[in-house]
Amino acid sequence: MPPETADVSQPLGHVVLRNVEDTHAWGVRLGALLRAGDLLVLNGGLGAGKTTLTQGIAEGLGVRGPITSPTYVIARVHPSICGGPDLVHVDAYRLGGLAELDDLDLDASLDAAVTVVEWGQGVAEHLSEDYLEVTLHGLDSRIVDLASHGARWTDPTAVAALDALVSLA
Repeated sequence: MPPETADVSQPLGHVVLRNVEDTHAWGVRLGALLRAGDLLVLNGGLGAGKTTLTQGIAEGLGVRGPITSPTYVIARVHPSICGGPDLVHVDAYRLGGLAELDDLDLDASLDAAVTVVEWGQGVAEHLSEDYLEVTLHGLDSRIVDLASHGARWTDPTAVAALDALVSLA
C-alpha cells in the first residue's frame, strides 16, 4: 500500500470494566469523544457487552433510543436529539460477508453519522480507513482491548482523548 493509504494501527491498551454499569459508563465517555464519520467495530462473544457498550455510546452522543440489539433488523438509525451526529447501529452477525454489508448502503451515511458495527471483525473494517476496534472479553467483569486504525486517530487531540479514556477506566 502507498504510505498515504497504509493502515496506521495503534493498540491503545486494555481497560478493565468490573460490571455492566462500568461498561455503560465507559461507553458514555467514548460516545462523547466521537464525531460524524467515526466508525467503531465491536468484537466479542455472546454476552460480552457489545450492546451495553453501544447503549452508553448512544447516551454520550445524545441520540434517541431505546438502543437494542439490531440482530434481526440488521441495522437501526438513531437520530440525534442534541444537534450532533446520528448513530447507525449495525449487527453483522447474520451477514454472510462484505457483499451483504455493502447491500445496507452504510457508506451513504458514513460521513454524517457515527457507525457502530457489532460482530464487525473481518467485514466492517472495509467501510473506512479510519476506525476504532473495540474487543470485549468476559461476561460480568470485562476486559476491553482498544485499537485505533487510520489517520483520524493519529491526530494529537484524538490520541490524547483516547489515552485519557483508557486511563480513566
